[in-house]
Amino acid sequence: MSVNNHGKTPAAWATTIIVIIGSTVAGLAIAVANIPWAVAGFVIVALGGVVGLVMKSAGLGRKKISH
Repeated sequence: MSVNNHGKTPAAWATTIIVIIGSTVAGLAIAVANIPWAVAGFVIVALGGVVGLVMKSAGLGRKKISH
């Protein structure tokens, strides 16, 4: 039996929301040529990846299939 959740886990949602926020901040900052805010946006995007990995390791991600 396969677990097909299409990424509908707390870890996936948190990662996606954080990355979208960071991308929005970086994109707007680049559009107005504000380098410190652009860097902050990139840091937020990276933080989203870290949050996702931490949440996954805490058991809030997709469950592994055991055969």
